[in-house]
Amino acid sequence: MSGGGMDYTADGADGADGSHWDAGLEDDDSGAVMKAVGRQIKLWREAAGLRRIEFGAAIGYGEEMVSSVERGRRVPKPEFLDKADEVLGAGGKLAAMKDDVAEARYPKKVRDVAKLEYEAGELGSYASTVVDGLLQTEEYARALLGLRRPAYGEDELERLVAARMARQEIYERRPAPLLTFVQEEATLRRPIGGRMVLRRQLEHLLEASQLRYVEIQVMPTAVEEHSGLGGSLRVLKLKDGTAVGLNEVQLTSRLIADPREVQILEMRYGMIRAQAHTPRESLAVIQKVLGET
Repeated sequence: MSGGGMDYTADGADGADGSHWDAGLEDDDSGAVMKAVGRQIKLWREAAGLRRIEFGAAIGYGEEMVSSVERGRRVPKPEFLDKADEVLGAGGKLAAMKDDVAEARYPKKVRDVAKLEYEAGELGSYASTVVDGLLQTEEYARALLGLRRPAYGEDELERLVAARMARQEIYERRPAPLLTFVQEEATLRRPIGGRMVLRRQLEHLLEASQLRYVEIQVMPTAVEEHSGLGGSLRVLKLKDGTAVGLNEVQLTSRLIADPREVQILEMRYGMIRAQAHTPRESLAVIQKVLGET
């Protein structure tokens, strides 16, 4: 704990995209859960005298998938556990693990930030280098996470993409929270994943901007007065009336709870919004960039 903030270290990409919360499978308790589930499946399979290829064929999955699940590298879907329980005669013991798997499916740091977002009645985000994680398309998120160095393994990459998409369940909440975003103009032009991925991302921004509880603003590159040069930030006002901030830089993400520091972030975010294009002007900017892409 430092100055009211909790420091987390996890390799990722940009701050406001949420990827600093995407810790690796080995870095949190979810990895231990997946390995334990995998060991149980392997023990039941071996007790049944089945090879991986035979077991996979019986439940409708390939040998490679079975191997990855048993080693704790892939997250088994509920139907995988149901079929495994049935084929191996586990009497419900494997199927009962679905709740544990659902809880530990995503890295702990992702679960932590997702819980904060779920508790927010209002969320404000300024993203300086890439599109905010709550606004990303799946293919944009996959391309972005694929740029991480050192690189994620394929299984871990897919797990983190799924985790990022799961956070977007916030849009289904009722009553809906107020979600405001300020995107640096450069983030609309940076071709993460290539031209077509960027085009679909821009189209997605236009669709999201039509939601009554979502406001997207663009900070023009040519602006002279800019209060966000310190980097990406987030401010969340929780349903119980408290507010927290997220300040994210290379390798470190900091959850800010000290009221004085949160107040500073709120002030900066308010100034950033005032300096950016209005939502209506921003819509026109996004449409213009889409037409040029």
